[in-house]
Amino acid sequence: MRDVPRFSHPRLLLGSETNDDAGVFLLNDELALIQTVDFFPPMVDDPYLFGAIAAANALSDIYAMGGTPLTALNVAAFPACEDKALFIRILQGGADKVLESGAFLVGGHTIDDEEPKYGLAVTGTARPGEIITNSGAAEGDLLFLTKPLGVGIITTALKTGMVKEAEIAPVLQSMASLNGAAARVMVECGVKGGTDVTGFGLLGHLYELASASGLLAELWMELIPIHQEAEELAIQEIAPGGAYRNLKYLQDKVSFAPQVAEHQRLLLADPQTSGGLLMAVPKQLAGRVEGQLELAGVEYAIVGKMRAGSGIKVLSE
Repeated sequence: MRDVPRFSHPRLLLGSETNDDAGVFLLNDELALIQTVDFFPPMVDDPYLFGAIAAANALSDIYAMGGTPLTALNVAAFPACEDKALFIRILQGGADKVLESGAFLVGGHTIDDEEPKYGLAVTGTARPGEIITNSGAAEGDLLFLTKPLGVGIITTALKTGMVKEAEIAPVLQSMASLNGAAARVMVECGVKGGTDVTGFGLLGHLYELASASGLLAELWMELIPIHQEAEELAIQEIAPGGAYRNLKYLQDKVSFAPQVAEHQRLLLADPQTSGGLLMAVPKQLAGRVEGQLELAGVEYAIVGKMRAGSGIKVLSE
């Protein structure tokens, strides 16, 4: 991206240079526009479920910024020779998630491609003072995580036939679930720092949060929620290539306690599709956030803390 021209404007609050989840443009003193796009090939066989997961993943970037989705456009690729009924099911899965979010699906674009791909370009809105960013964390903040890790490892095993979709139904349901309720809690409680956990894994996205905020992130391994199936597979060294690439990139940015096993390191770097929100919550707000998340039916875990320093430390008992 360093060779791509950078854009600046007094109303462009966040662009690509900040590594935030979406771009933010100030429309007026009371309203900001949030824009994002994401699409990818199928990770499950069920076309409807694939569409729902891809849509939830794209919508998550708006939620991670503290925004409300407003409109969405389909972004798709599909082989012209394939059964169009499969493509329609993908679009139906995506449309139902957009409907669930309260946004409006207003069109899109499709190209002929050998490999199906699907996602959304999403536009959302937020009040300027409520936008949540990578740079919004502060020393002493507690780290809240709202979905278990390991879906990249599990979907890798799914592609190779090591597991079946019926056996991992709760995991797939987690991937298809929206982060809207958790996002509303962040905004209502006044959280300023946060992101969602997607392709760079928990470690990668936490590093972006810590780096942008000028802080050290401390993770507590025993408290991090992990899908049981993923841990069993990681012990067998079943993991997507992205997990290894994430670890390599972060090798001089993360320090692990000796007790943190190799398979646990893979889990922390595992690329997530439609993962949870990672919130940096001030101590004085933590009780309120916990209560509101519980009322909203959002599962969560407190997995670490922001401290003075730089990088990430992963501790273990």
